[in-house]
Amino acid sequence: MNDLSTSPLRIYNTLTRRKEDFKPITPGFVGMYVCGPTVYGEPHLGHARPAVTFDLLFRYLKHLGFKVRYVRNITDVGHLVNDADAGEDKIAKKAAADKLEPMEVVRYYTESYHVAMRALNTLTPSIEPTATGHILEQIEWVEQLLKNGWAYESNGSVYFDVEKFAQSHDYGKLSGRKLEDLLQNTRDLDGQSDKKHPADFAIWKAASPEHIMRWNSPWGEGFPGWHLECSVMSTKYLGEEFDIHGGGMDLQFPHHECEIAQSVGHCGKESVRYWMHNNMITVNGGQKMGKSLGNFITLNELFTGEHKLLVQSYSPMTIRFFMLQAHYRSTVDFSNEALQAAEKGYKRLMNAYALMNKLEHPGHESGDKPEEEKAIFEACDLAYTHMNDDLNTAQVLADLFVLSSKIYALHNKQLSMSSISKAAFDKMGETLHVFINEILGLQEEAVGGDDGVTDGLMELVLELRQSARANKDWGTSDLIRDRLKELSISVKDGKEGSTWSVG
Repeated sequence: MNDLSTSPLRIYNTLTRRKEDFKPITPGFVGMYVCGPTVYGEPHLGHARPAVTFDLLFRYLKHLGFKVRYVRNITDVGHLVNDADAGEDKIAKKAAADKLEPMEVVRYYTESYHVAMRALNTLTPSIEPTATGHILEQIEWVEQLLKNGWAYESNGSVYFDVEKFAQSHDYGKLSGRKLEDLLQNTRDLDGQSDKKHPADFAIWKAASPEHIMRWNSPWGEGFPGWHLECSVMSTKYLGEEFDIHGGGMDLQFPHHECEIAQSVGHCGKESVRYWMHNNMITVNGGQKMGKSLGNFITLNELFTGEHKLLVQSYSPMTIRFFMLQAHYRSTVDFSNEALQAAEKGYKRLMNAYALMNKLEHPGHESGDKPEEEKAIFEACDLAYTHMNDDLNTAQVLADLFVLSSKIYALHNKQLSMSSISKAAFDKMGETLHVFINEILGLQEEAVGGDDGVTDGLMELVLELRQSARANKDWGTSDLIRDRLKELSISVKDGKEGSTWSVG
């Protein structure tokens, strides 16, 4: 791109509920903030979806030529990480159960998260701040919100005055909820807390005697409200106005709705230009994933196959490919059947990519089948068209499979090299390389760590089969072909011998 003040990318802005042309605030630079994990347990499928979604966006923006500052936070000790302002600090609860210090729990599960993210081939964010590393900044925000008249103190806690804010601002604009409905649904809580109204949320919470992590503040010992940390860290590293804020759809309300109110209350304006949310993950036909339902699957269990719902293990790239098969705003339903289909699709695409790297074009400038050239150039162009259409990876993969079919046809001699020009051949290879490696973030996974052993074994198997065919031992020849088919390995017999491919 020459002019980075604009881009061909159109993204769906959750705030306006429409696709919009992406235009960054600062030409050539993109500030992106994504809500990261709460580190009190092993990383699971719910962590993988936003990580892959916004890694895809990060990669594509960089591919378009933007300099991107990608900030992804870690929610660590001290917070009540739920939609209410009461309950337990989940990390402190885990620490007490395991007889550990809270920071030991944080350290262990943060590293577990990082290991899983590296396995999924997600790029490291530019900055990964923690909530406890920004306590002073959060206290400053609370003081400013009090000074600006958007908050009030009550018994050592400080609450954001939602009803007052809603009188002059559209509280609920992101999630589509109305304050009247929120108050109606929570009316039974009136008089049972320190809040003026049930919809008010804590930006600083007085620590109960059993609360382990606490900090001194002008209002006594306590800890920040969950919603506050993201407003503070996003604006600290990206400025009072920045381009993209992302996260799971479940964070739209109350978390991101509260962020909007806080930012307006503190900065006098909304901070985020484009809100993006990935949809949820369901299991086995639409069930919500949960430990009580017995369908809660960690990423490590997926990678090892050690879960009662799994019939086999699934590689990190199979998981990534499966998520990319669906648009990020659509629901993803995990099942063994769907994962097995994704595994075959991933292997077929990567095998085509490997074959492409082995093929050589003789170099002629024109082909004798214009329709084949046209199909190749169209598929290459459509891959970018679909990527620019709100990251439509489902269609992008379909475009890449069109190219894969051409590669298999060239490899199996069903399509002659004379059919296409050197330009079409090179364009096909370049498009596959860019999308597979740079944009989609897929990578080769060795079969059993073989480093080429598989190719050697397959060469030996095909030699044995060719020998059987030469001796007219059709039973052995067919047996080898059928057994390979059971392993998703296809054998093609041609004039110049037999070839194989996965899928």
